[in-house]
Parts: sequence; structure tokens; C-alpha cells
Amino acid sequence: MKHTGKLIVLSAPSGSGKTTIAKELLSAGLGLEFSISACSREKRTSETDGKDYFFLSPEEFQSRIESGDFLEWEEVYPKHFYGTLKSEVQRIWDEGKHVLFDIDVKGGRSIKQLYQTQTLAVFIQAPSIEVITERLNNRSTDSPEIIAMRINKAEEELGYAKYFDRIIINDQLDTAVRETIDYVRQFITN
Repeated sequence: MKHTGKLIVLSAPSGSGKTTIAKELLSAGLGLEFSISACSREKRTSETDGKDYFFLSPEEFQSRIESGDFLEWEEVYPKHFYGTLKSEVQRIWDEGKHVLFDIDVKGGRSIKQLYQTQTLAVFIQAPSIEVITERLNNRSTDSPEIIAMRINKAEEELGYAKYFDRIIINDQLDTAVRETIDYVRQFITN
């Protein structure tokens, strides 16, 4: 892949607010384009293939792994794969933009390791597991079993914060958004 732009990684446990912050970053006029991840989970009714995710069957995902199509990928939950297609990153760079990732902590760490000086890795952290639980329940998008799985995963993912360039505590959304935009702007302009 031809390396021309910068990479902005937002990672966080579910319910930390990273997707909300990512949307704010995209509208901040920083020349960012969202990298659409691929996944093998079921599409939610509110989601669109090719806009929210590239929805692949587990078999198709495995085949694309074997073909070397992914920059990074992870089996985040059993038989639920998530990853970044190399073609998606190249598409954004070809447009002359910087890539914004909204990905899991292991994927974020992988990208940072691959492109150390080109990547700003930001970890978005909710104030507590209790706040994450409340946010996930308020979303009303997942079953109680899925929420329990996400909360267990969140406890593990919090241990990855130390591998990121910046940690943003999202206890006040406006403040977290402003801090993230400031860090990204500094990184892009330096």
C-alpha cells in the first residue's frame, strides 16, 4: 500500500462514546474520512452495508483473511470477526484524506504498531464499568446476553489503554470531543 496520509485510531470498550466522538471528528473540517470496517456479525436494522460496515459471512471473512485483504483483523467475539480492508485505507489515501478508524483496542494497537509515526492512537474511556453498563442498556440495540458479553470484554479492553498515545475520559461528551479534536488537529498539522 502507498502511504500518503495519516491514520487516526479511536478505540474503546463498547459504550465509551467513541462512535459519537468519531462523528464529531468527521465534521470538524480536518480532512478525515471514515474507514468502514468489515465484520461478520448480523446487520442491525438501522445499519447499511457499505456505510456502517462491510457485512461479510464468517466464511467470506475467513477467505478474505487467507487472501491477505486485511490490514488488521480480530475475532472480537466467538465467530464475530472485525477488520480493516487494505482497499478501504488505500481508497481514502487516494482521495488525499487522512483515515479515521473506529475500531476495537487490539485492531487499534495493530495499526499503531504497523504505522508508528503515521498513527495517532486515542483511547476513549468511560468513567466506569457502571457507566458503560448504563449506556449499553440505554441503547436498546442488544440483548441482555450480548450486553453482558460486551461488559466482560470492556473490563479486559481497559487494560489496553496504556498502549495508546492519548487517553480521553468521556465523562462530559463536549469536553471529550473538544480534547480529541485538539489532539487530532495537532497531530495532523505537525
